[in-house]
Amino acid sequence: MDSPPENDAAKSLKPVASFYSDYLWNRMRSLLPAAFSSNFLSRISNLYRGGSNTRSRKRRPRNTCLPLPLPSPSTSPESSVVVSEASRIFDVLEDIMEHIFLNLHYIQKNLEFWQSKAEGSNAQKAYFMVCERGPSAFINGIVQLIHDYVGDGSVVQHSYCMASSYISERINVLISLRYHLATFLAQVYMEVDKAGNELVKDPEKSLSSLLVAINELFLKLEASIGHFHAMRQLLLQKSSVDESYSFPLILEKLPVVNQEGSRWTDCEIKDAINLIYQNLDKLDSYLSAIVFIHRKPRRVARYWMRYTFGIVGISVCSLWLLRHSSFAGSSDIDNWIHEAKKSTVSFWNDHVEQPLLSIRNDLFDTFRKRQKGAMEPEEVQLTADSLHRMLRAFTEQSKGEKPLQNATDQKMLEIVMARYEKELMHPIQNLFSGELARALLIQVQKLKLDIEEAMLELDQILRANEINFAILAALPAFFLSLIVIMVMRAWIKQDTRAEGRGRVARIQRRLLIVEVERKIMQLERCKYQGREKDAQCMYGLALYSLDRLYCAVEGHARETGEWISLRQDIIDLAKPDTQTAHKLKITSRMERVYDCLLPLPKSR
Repeated sequence: MDSPPENDAAKSLKPVASFYSDYLWNRMRSLLPAAFSSNFLSRISNLYRGGSNTRSRKRRPRNTCLPLPLPSPSTSPESSVVVSEASRIFDVLEDIMEHIFLNLHYIQKNLEFWQSKAEGSNAQKAYFMVCERGPSAFINGIVQLIHDYVGDGSVVQHSYCMASSYISERINVLISLRYHLATFLAQVYMEVDKAGNELVKDPEKSLSSLLVAINELFLKLEASIGHFHAMRQLLLQKSSVDESYSFPLILEKLPVVNQEGSRWTDCEIKDAINLIYQNLDKLDSYLSAIVFIHRKPRRVARYWMRYTFGIVGISVCSLWLLRHSSFAGSSDIDNWIHEAKKSTVSFWNDHVEQPLLSIRNDLFDTFRKRQKGAMEPEEVQLTADSLHRMLRAFTEQSKGEKPLQNATDQKMLEIVMARYEKELMHPIQNLFSGELARALLIQVQKLKLDIEEAMLELDQILRANEINFAILAALPAFFLSLIVIMVMRAWIKQDTRAEGRGRVARIQRRLLIVEVERKIMQLERCKYQGREKDAQCMYGLALYSLDRLYCAVEGHARETGEWISLRQDIIDLAKPDTQTAHKLKITSRMERVYDCLLPLPKSR
């Protein structure tokens, strides 16, 4: 029996409503502060999920996270059954990986800031404590300095010790959190990699065993973070942290009933998935609160002095402008605007428009119109032809025979000069000789040709100088345009992040590969020394670096057609059973082959 049209319409609207509700939910989480959004929205989400035990979280499609090591649908005839049975747990695992990557990134950004502060000098640390933590910290720091000076006089040394302790405490807390979270990430990834093969063989039993394993990993993380929390509470009295978070991490545990059964009911699977989501939300809330306390100061707090001076300067300028404006009965601003407009127009005419027009006219006049100058090449050519005929006629008459057709003017001129010198030996006898007169005429013609050639060269030099002077007049406008283009180029490229397109972005992507290689070598060293827990942490940090590399290169590799091959290389690097030597070969090939990872040529 066919379903009513109203039911069909309702079913068709459900995916659309789910998509937009998830979109609005994610926008709310991104707009609110980290700690507030984690605490407040997680409670709402728990209530929302608690209203129905059969609901599993809907996810929006996401292609910018390191993929899970799951079997491809085309690897087995039973793949369709696997996907239909395990699609719910796949969404849960992808959500877990996404949340862990985001939390690791949040921790890593704050840790890098504190590590950069720890590398500074003692004076830089003390300056940070007083001047880069906001107005209240500035006032408290000044009061503390005065108190120390009045007390025992050891102001400088006490400030250095307090700053070093303040920074090192935050580094230690964030490193501990990163250690436990990276270990949890590695354990989840290896568990998924192991369960991926079991999903092909026995999809019914593997789902329940995977849910139990994930829940046990959450409980292990709770125990490790609980130990960290207890140690932190003991040191809280002598801590430099201004705030405290006294609520420990307490996660839910799966009921013991039917954990080892061969097959769970659909209701039990959905309850287990909801419980995992509750644990994930609690973990997010706890990490957000801890990292929020140990976070780096906000940009407004770090640069509050600059902003204060800027606001004061803008206020003074505003009052000054108001005083000279028409509101105060003054016409100074109108006059200044008129003068500025006039100066701008004059600058444009004198240094931009007129020089460019002059260059254009000189180029066209010199190379196309060919206006008549002091000497033209045609005139010089006529003089040269006349000299050539005179030399040829004199040579024929003096020798009595025709000279060679390829005889040059220089050879014929040598004959003329020899004949001229011979005639000069007897000046009285050859006073009225015709050859002497013709030789003199030839010399005069040669002198005329030399003068005309010199004048032609001089005319070309003068025209070239006119163009050079016009170009020099246009240089200010050229340099101004170049600066504007460079600023626009830097703004458009936005290559400060690894996803950009400039040289800095390429350097950051190559540094991510270096970081992956370093973590692989540290992982191998920990395995060799028998430090299994540290090895898991290094593997989790390697996965985090691979996830960042995956997100950074995806867009560029898709444009160049390299994404399929590059994606497979990144997945091979993430596999736990791949040999270290093979992973290092893959990273070396990635640095040499893929265009999005090659350094830009310096000539660009």
